[in-house]
Amino acid sequence: MPKAEIETLVGKGLEELAFADTYLVEAKFSGKKIEVYLDSDGGISFATCQKLSRWLEAQLDKSGTYGDNYVLEVSSAGIGNPLRMLRQYPKNIGRIIDIKYGEEGHVRGVLTEVRDNIIVVETEKVIRENNKNKKIKVKEEIKFEDIIESRIKISFN
Repeated sequence: MPKAEIETLVGKGLEELAFADTYLVEAKFSGKKIEVYLDSDGGISFATCQKLSRWLEAQLDKSGTYGDNYVLEVSSAGIGNPLRMLRQYPKNIGRIIDIKYGEEGHVRGVLTEVRDNIIVVETEKVIRENNKNKKIKVKEEIKFEDIIESRIKISFN
């Protein structure tokens, strides 16, 4: 089954199961293994993944495309995985984010704002003022399309 077909099938399943704020982040294929990663504006529950997995399995079994010999995994995109869609950023406002962008750009700081296709990250910079080091907050704006990779960093503070 081509990737576009499984993506369409996932969309149909989310609609039929009435998971309105849940969306497909990525579908991966490796041999007979199908991995589906979901996200939501409010977070993904195990029950959501389980229900969609059962629905998809029934559809795949009915079509017979993979026969009886396939592995289907449906899970949340997870905090350690890269953010792939602009829609994933707003729910992470206030968290520490690590972003690689452009040719050699890199920033690590607090995600403070998402507007249109702009991601705003606040960092601390040390400057010298009156023979003293002073910390100032600097905001950096990054266009979503310039982002190569971004990950939310887990903070235990």
